Amino acid sequence: MKAIAQNSFGDVDVLSLRELPDPTINFDEVLVEVRAAGVNPVDRLIRLGYAKDVLPHHFPLVPGWDLAGVVRAVGPAVEGFKPGDEVFGYQRKDHVQHGTYAELIAATERGLWHKPAALSFEEAGGLALTGLTAVQALRKVGVSPGDTVLVHAAAGGVGHLAVQVARLLGASRVIGTASPRNHDYLRSLGVEPVSYGDALVDNVAELVGGDGKVDVALDCVGGAALNDSPALVRDAARIVSIVDTNVLEIGGTYAYAKPVQADLEWLARHAESGDLRVTVQQTFPLAQAAEAHKLLEGRRVRGKIVLTV
Repeated sequence: MKAIAQNSFGDVDVLSLRELPDPTINFDEVLVEVRAAGVNPVDRLIRLGYAKDVLPHHFPLVPGWDLAGVVRAVGPAVEGFKPGDEVFGYQRKDHVQHGTYAELIAATERGLWHKPAALSFEEAGGLALTGLTAVQALRKVGVSPGDTVLVHAAAGGVGHLAVQVARLLGASRVIGTASPRNHDYLRSLGVEPVSYGDALVDNVAELVGGDGKVDVALDCVGGAALNDSPALVRDAARIVSIVDTNVLEIGGTYAYAKPVQADLEWLARHAESGDLRVTVQQTFPLAQAAEAHKLLEGRRVRGKIVLTV
């Protein structure tokens, strides 16, 4: 099979298209022909070696945890899928080597669900990791009907889904930080936009009115946004970060996506109904994975970047 792989950690030039052996599947695995693979910030961290002390890494290393594709074969213990099924999923395993930037992957059954017919392969390929992150993070802090939710970096990969998920969980108001060029885009998602920067706390207080506080803050960027969050919420326990474990020091919660089938089914159901939209800013052919990483590193992505296979 063709795949993007790296033999060392480093800049984007470590990524190259090569021929690798086709994967074999275990008794409870699913062989998937990948049609699209989402490109996520974690892929950059893997490429650079930032996660090597957390997860075992093996070379040649194929990056990627997001996918959409078609089932080619299933192991004898697999119950939920059959050849020909269109699927999407999140394929984080206990070690890093066999990722989704490839024509084929031996996928875990727990990290797959049936692709919503309403989504293209490209859209579905960008849904699982970011969608799971959004759902699981917001559930951790108990978003419920009537809440006002603030999402930092609301136009990004996780952010643009999180603002929609917050509404689906019952939030009455959703506020999102973004640069002015993304404000109209956020309004199209039913979000009240606010510019980030030194005046963020005052800007949010003016927008919210009353005591100037929100119920929940979801941090998708870290740094100054996280530092401002205690002044923005009524209860620091309802701050959740997906990027910065320092959130624990201020009494908040850290969230990390887990491959949960029930959550994938929830995402698929709402995507099928049209209540959850996946924005794909740009697609790249598999061979141009390095160019996709360059665009990702510019930190100006609206929604998702996806590789087509």
